[in-house]
Amino acid sequence: MSDINAAASGQFKIGGDITINRLGYGAMRITGPGFYGDPEDRDEALRVLRRLPELGINFIDTADCYGPNVSEELIAEALHPYDGLLVATKGGLLRPGITEGQWPICNRPDYLGQAVRQSIRRLKVEQIDLWQLHRIDPTLPLEEQFGFVKEMIDQGFIRYAGLSQVTVEQIEIARRYFPVATVQNMYNLVTRADEDVLDYCEANGIGFIPWFPLASGGLAQPGGVVDTLAKAKGATPSQIALAWMLKRSPVMLPIPGTSKVKHLEENVAGVNVTLTDEEFAQLDAASPRP
Repeated sequence: MSDINAAASGQFKIGGDITINRLGYGAMRITGPGFYGDPEDRDEALRVLRRLPELGINFIDTADCYGPNVSEELIAEALHPYDGLLVATKGGLLRPGITEGQWPICNRPDYLGQAVRQSIRRLKVEQIDLWQLHRIDPTLPLEEQFGFVKEMIDQGFIRYAGLSQVTVEQIEIARRYFPVATVQNMYNLVTRADEDVLDYCEANGIGFIPWFPLASGGLAQPGGVVDTLAKAKGATPSQIALAWMLKRSPVMLPIPGTSKVKHLEENVAGVNVTLTDEEFAQLDAASPRP
């Protein structure tokens, strides 16, 4: 199945250097309820992670705040030493409690430096291949935040760096300090406010990692365009959404997450769902644009 996955999803080079299959895995959901604490079914979470390379998924996205720490620790337990895998992590958000919406930003260089080192320890690596700034801290100057990332690269703690939930202007400022390898913004069939960011990434060879990638909203309701195409192709609405994402841009790197092996395998099967240009245009026209 791994060969089918690579051929169907296509490939991308992170930083122009590390080749990954374009269908990745987001490891947020292997934590507990509300993305806090240990998973309810730890064994199943480990089975999901160990199934990834068997299915040809060689790009895993996580963050130190997932759990917190839990996601990184489970990834290390299941997959270290990561033969042929790229494990990307993020820093800059805190997870002090399970309360919904409680994700404060902290990009102070002293805190982020500690966070990077702790992620290295939890993942059991000497260097993080891809580390992403989880959010821009509005209380700190951009040059201070981006200067920290440059320092981590210069000191060898980070190989490549990316940003999350940013504007084109912020990417351009960051590129004065370090090569931006990836951008991770919310994007899907019904959330397309960042079309300009995606276009900028495509024009500059920057990987675009959409979070919450499989949402299709009312388009998947009975009689909707996603529902109609799914029934015609014998696919699920999520598979149609994934097929649209992969066709939308060669720099698109979807990372659907799940805590169940069954759902993981269903997502991977979605790369074999192909859309004609006409079907793609039909979905594109139906989804709301900014």
